[in-house]
Amino acid sequence: MTQDFQSFLASEMTRGRETGCYACAAAAVGVRDRVLARTFTGEAPQPGEHPVDESTRFDMASLSKVLGPTMIGLRALEEGTLSLTETVGDFFPDAPADKRGITVQMLMTHTGGFNPSFRLDRMGITPDQAVAAILARPLDDVPGKRPMYSCMGYILFAKMLEKRFGKPLNILAKERVFDPLGMTETGYCPPRDAICAATEVDPDTGKPWIGVVHDENARFLKGISGNAGVFMPLKDGIRFAAMLGSMGGDYLKRETMKAAIRNYTPGQDAHRGLGFQLAGTEGCFFSAAVPENCFGHTGFTGTSLMVEPESGFWALLLTNRVYPTRQSDGLFPFRRNLHAALWAMYTQFTVDKQRDLV
Repeated sequence: MTQDFQSFLASEMTRGRETGCYACAAAAVGVRDRVLARTFTGEAPQPGEHPVDESTRFDMASLSKVLGPTMIGLRALEEGTLSLTETVGDFFPDAPADKRGITVQMLMTHTGGFNPSFRLDRMGITPDQAVAAILARPLDDVPGKRPMYSCMGYILFAKMLEKRFGKPLNILAKERVFDPLGMTETGYCPPRDAICAATEVDPDTGKPWIGVVHDENARFLKGISGNAGVFMPLKDGIRFAAMLGSMGGDYLKRETMKAAIRNYTPGQDAHRGLGFQLAGTEGCFFSAAVPENCFGHTGFTGTSLMVEPESGFWALLLTNRVYPTRQSDGLFPFRRNLHAALWAMYTQFTVDKQRDLV
């Protein structure tokens, strides 16, 4: 099985690069803590430089929401230092009345009613005024009414976690997520000597962002933000995927993971768990060919993680689809087709194995 997966994944990821879905990539597929295949294609930071390998760091973009604030939040819920019913007003008593009752659960399920995203760097404020700016902005919908994916809500959620624990997000993530999972090369604001995949070309300088977060709001917040900012190599991503595929492993209790991947928005056009996107709706990134119990997340730069919890099957893609420009959407159908094919290969293998045992 592993040889088939390795050959297929390597071929497909090379094809993705050659057809312009991304300039470079790293990918892996596994079942719980067993890696079925891993592959690399292209060079980093830019073509012609270092061949991508297991230590090449990719800008996780919104996959950072799961890697950082979501995991910190789930650990806090598990240990009783945070509650889903706590509100914005509990953390920020001066919040406007329409936002004081927005709960942790609403923020984690993207049902807080916050605008998806607006540019903090264009508001004439300092990073220290970000919370006030987000709270001052009118809501786009009634809190709790429907899921509406919001980077701003997750920036606020991370600020609430910082206030609860008295530490900045990057330190919280290191101490409470990355170090416990052995993700030694993952974090915010990577060191200058780290090999990072280039992202979009800066229109002001004509040079690509390398090791600098692509997201504008995260960049305004000095690279440390609840919505983006994490850089991660494949070898650390495999550790994270294996933990989720094992329904928490030694990191989270199984009951916590079950609560995290429960559908809190049934009947809506997006299914949301606590921080996780769930399969089962039209247009979700997983592909309609995978089971509806799959969960995971994506990142704007071209990153994604999909997990099927019953089998423990997972697929991790790290790409820089925004290099040299974000005007590239070839990755989206490529990713859906890849998920469908990988899942079909895995299910066929399990069918064949069961048949051989009869």
